Parts: sequence; C-alpha cells; structure tokens
Amino acid sequence: MCGIAGILLGSKSQVDVSILKSLSHFLSDRGPDDLGFLGWSKTIPVRISRNPQTVENSQLYLLHRRLSILDLSPAGWQPMATADGRYYIVFNGEIYNYLELQTHLQALGHQFQSHSDTEVLLSAYAEWGVNALSKLVGMFAFAILDTWEHSLFLARDFFGIKPLYYTYWQDGLAFASEIKALLQLPGINRRVNPQRLYDYLQSGLTDYGGETLFANIQQLPPAHFLKISLENPQQPQISRYWQVELNQTLDITFPEATAHLRHLFLESVGLHLRSDVPVGAALSGGIDSSAIVMAMRHLQGNNLQIHTFSYIASEPSLSEAKWVDTVAQAATVIGHRVKPSPQELIADLDKLIQLQDEPFGSTSIYAQYRVFQMAKAANIKVMLDGQGADELLGGYRAYLAARLASLLRQGQWGSASQFFQRAAKLPGTSQKTLLFRAMGLLLPPSLQASVRQLVKKDVIPSWLNNHWFTKYGLEPKLYQSKQGQEILRAELHQAVVENSLPMLLRYEDRNSMAHSIESRVPFLTPALVNFVFSLPEEFIIANNGTSKVIFREAMQGIVPDIILNRQDKIGFATPEQSWLKILSPWVESVLDSEMAAQIPALNLKQMQTDFQAVVEGKSAFDFRIWRWVNLIRWAENLAVTFEQ
Repeated sequence: MCGIAGILLGSKSQVDVSILKSLSHFLSDRGPDDLGFLGWSKTIPVRISRNPQTVENSQLYLLHRRLSILDLSPAGWQPMATADGRYYIVFNGEIYNYLELQTHLQALGHQFQSHSDTEVLLSAYAEWGVNALSKLVGMFAFAILDTWEHSLFLARDFFGIKPLYYTYWQDGLAFASEIKALLQLPGINRRVNPQRLYDYLQSGLTDYGGETLFANIQQLPPAHFLKISLENPQQPQISRYWQVELNQTLDITFPEATAHLRHLFLESVGLHLRSDVPVGAALSGGIDSSAIVMAMRHLQGNNLQIHTFSYIASEPSLSEAKWVDTVAQAATVIGHRVKPSPQELIADLDKLIQLQDEPFGSTSIYAQYRVFQMAKAANIKVMLDGQGADELLGGYRAYLAARLASLLRQGQWGSASQFFQRAAKLPGTSQKTLLFRAMGLLLPPSLQASVRQLVKKDVIPSWLNNHWFTKYGLEPKLYQSKQGQEILRAELHQAVVENSLPMLLRYEDRNSMAHSIESRVPFLTPALVNFVFSLPEEFIIANNGTSKVIFREAMQGIVPDIILNRQDKIGFATPEQSWLKILSPWVESVLDSEMAAQIPALNLKQMQTDFQAVVEGKSAFDFRIWRWVNLIRWAENLAVTFEQ
C-alpha cells in the first residue's frame, strides 16, 4: 500500500525540484517507509533515485511513497523496472493472488528477483498487456511507463478501492493518489464543480464517475484504464476493462448458492490475509465485520493473533458493544475500543477535512478515523473491513422498498402485500416510509413532484441559492424510477457503482492511509460480486424482509447464531443529532462565519433559521446540517472558489 504521483509535461515546460518534493511530502502518510523518483525523456535514459534532484530536466516524472506490506526488503523498492528496461511501474495497492500469478508467469519463462506483488504485476503487464487486469484479484492504482512505445498506462481497480486523480497541467497531465497532492501544483484552479456541489448538498452524493467537487480535477473511474502517448499528453484514451454482469441470473438452488457463496467468501478472506506484517480487523458487531473476524479464526485456527478495533457509540440506542463482546469472545481476540466525544470531533475536524480532500456525508467518518488511529497505536499495519457487503446483499433499510417495488412491478400482488406487512415491522422502517420509497422507484418522473411534496422534499430546497445553481446549468436530481422487472438488483448495482460504495471506499482509504494502515475489503472481488448479482432477488432479501438471507445461511457454524439472527441495523452510526445540539454554538459560529457569507450557492439566512428550528425542537433533524458545516469548513481549508 503506497502513494503514487506523476507529471507528464508538454514539450516546452519545466518542473522545479521543489514541486516533486511537495508531491512526495503530501503523500508521505500513504508511504512512510521509503520513497523513489523516476525521470524520463526521449533523449536521456531513465533515471531512478531517492533524490529528486537527480531526475531533473525530464519530460516525465513518476514518484512513489512506500508502505511495506509484502517483501519488506529493498527488493520491493519502487519505481521498479523489468529486466529488459522496457517497463517501469509505480503501484499503490495489493494483488492478493500474486503467488498464483507468479507460478503461471514462471511457467512462461519469467524470473523474479523479489517476493513482492509489485514485480508480479509488472511481469503480468509485460506478458499480457491490458489483459492482465482481468487476471488480478486485488485493489490497485498504478502507472506503467513503456519506454519502447513511449506511452504511459494508468489503471484503477474494479471497484475503486484505491484512488487515482488527474488534471491537465503545463501542457501535459499530472496524476496522484490524492487531490491534496495535485493542489500543490502552481496555478491549479480550485473552482468548485456546481453540479457536484448540488449533489453533495442535496443528497450527500460524491465520488461517482470521473468528476470531483473540483471542476478541474478528475478521477479515473473504477474498472477503467487510461493510456497516454508521451508525445501527445493532452489526448488520453480512457477505456472500461470490466463491469458487473447484470444480465445473467443463475438457475441454482438456495443450498447450492449458499455453499458456493461460503466458498467464495472464505477463499477471499484467505487471500486477504496474505501479509508480511500483522493483520487486524475492524469489528462493529454487525454481520459483515463479525463474519470477517470469525472467518479469520476459522481459517487460521489458534495460530493467528487477532486484534480487533471497534467504535462504541455513547448513546445506548446506537451502541453495539454487546455484539462486539459476543464476537470478541467467540473469536478469542485482543479487542480495542474507542468512544469519541463531540468535543474531540471539533478538535480533529480540520485535520479530517484536509485528509479527506472532499466533503463527507456524516460524522460516522470521524468514528472510522478514530478506529484507524487506535489501530496505528497498536502497531497494526493491515486491517480487514466489511465494506461493500451492505451494497451487495441489501443491508440498508432503503433496499426493502426496492424489493417491494420489484414484487409490485412483477405483478406478485399477494407476495407484495405479505412482504409489505412483515418488512414494515422491522426496526428502522415503517409502512409510510416503505410505501413512499417504493413509489419513488416505480412512478414516472412526471408524477414524482407530487411525491416529493408529500414527503416535504424540494428539488432545490430553500436553503440553496436557486439562482446561482440555475446560472451554472444545474440538473436537479429526482427519484430515479427504475426500468425492468428486478428493481432491487438495479438499486444494488447503482449503490455499488455510484451512490454509496464509491464514497465509503474514499472515506476508508483516506482514514486508513492517514495512519499508514492498509485497509482490505474481502467482500469486493469480481468473482464474489458477479456471483451475488447473478442470484435471484429473494436470495438477497427474503419474502419476510430479512436482508442478506443467503449470507446469513452461508455463515452458519462460523458466526454465532445470535449475530446471524440480528434484525436491527445500526451501521456505524454516531449520535449526530445530539452531538450537533451539544455543539450548537460552534455550528452557529460556522454558519455566521465570513467564509459562509462568501459561498454564493447558499441561502445563509434560511440555513440559520432552519438550524435554530432544529435546536428548539420545532423541526426534525436531518443530515443536511452536517453537510452545511462540512462544506463551509472544507471551502475555507482548501481555499475553494465558487465563481466560474
């Protein structure tokens, strides 16, 4: 796990060595163990060094910050070259099936000088080119220089677990693992992207597709690669190399599917345990994180010392302490816990905003930050986490409405009625909520305005400056009615590729790497994800409203029954409402700040009125308040501009 960056210049440009040092510095938390630089020009041989001054006067610069996880020796140092000197790589991530790939490549004549997955990845690209990507099981963002073809190849993993951002600069292109590194380049424009700003403020949505909240900084989307001619860096070719298979539903029995899912999950956890440093796990007490911890013990027996790290909410209604205790005892772990306070949040907020690069949806991101901080204090460098399972297996309450909508669309009226009655009784939902959400998925756009009025949600709420957004061509987002018969499948797919998982992966990457920890997510492999998406919807959410029904069954005998039988859904929740009420003087000061007054997208007076109504109990709390203060502090900390 590491940090990478690169600069490809136009023919008449130059880069001062201080810029390379700055890029390296702002990625240092991602790779505190070592660093390396590469310089290339058509007329000068490739130079690699730990000293950026020795690679000056180049057309292409690559840099790497190393967090040593596999092969801790100098043989794993980057930038790394093939034996013939054709290819050079800087790589961020892990290839979990590197041993199997190495065996295959050795049979084809490749020789290896290290025990690192980086060398295996480089040899795989040398052997198969872009087709190597489909053979990988892992998380990755990497750049490969081809000195014979005079090209640069960038790729990002299947789900976007590892980040990769780029911008056009100095008649060329610059890329990095984090936005903050690119913002250090002289002259980089910090203008906001109006559409992305609306999406964040209205619905908390970020991180999907190729854009960011900065108008002039893009991200390479998950499962895409980018190829650049070194002679023509302004015209990169971007292509998708993989996508979830949605048009294949397996003819399989529930017991057969359960057995195969169990096999895929245990196989994935086994691969994700490969490391030359200690491995720990995040443990919330929910089904997903509990399954990972229990699978670690199941696979490794008593030979593995397991450290777990848990956030415990201060409010009893949100605390999962008893579930954490149950799993900790069953797996015989060394448990660590943290219980953050709202005062600690304020003390750490500016640091959190800086490391996240873009605003985030709720204070639960701070709870996660503290979990990784605790893991670093325990000298753990690798963590396993259950990210992605809720999006794959229908874990969130909103997916109950999608399952109901599927039954209605398919004309299964009796089943729909039974499902509606049972699901509405589950904790965290109601008949009204379930019905309105299902209607939003079924109704055509022409009728959705009426639905929004019923639930009192405006497309452009009064606390936004409608004139400013209209001026910059805003496209308001309505409920997205779904076509086809299987609405749940479509909703889960959207969550994986657009409106949930990409954000959560960004939060996790920044929070973990801020503490020089590699966070691994065993639910997110192409084989496991494609298999889940090929299953009938009733295998995901049962007719009685039970979510993750097939995974619960697959974990029988591994995870304690009391965990598998849980029907509540807490999901790493912080007591955000009470926190913000305790901190109301601070919230008011942010809303009354000079920076807030300088953001033309906001109707500040309405925001202040709305917040006061929440504090006085006259209006219901929702997450928009956190998004307001987060945006204002983000804009000030990163010197964001709002006029286009």
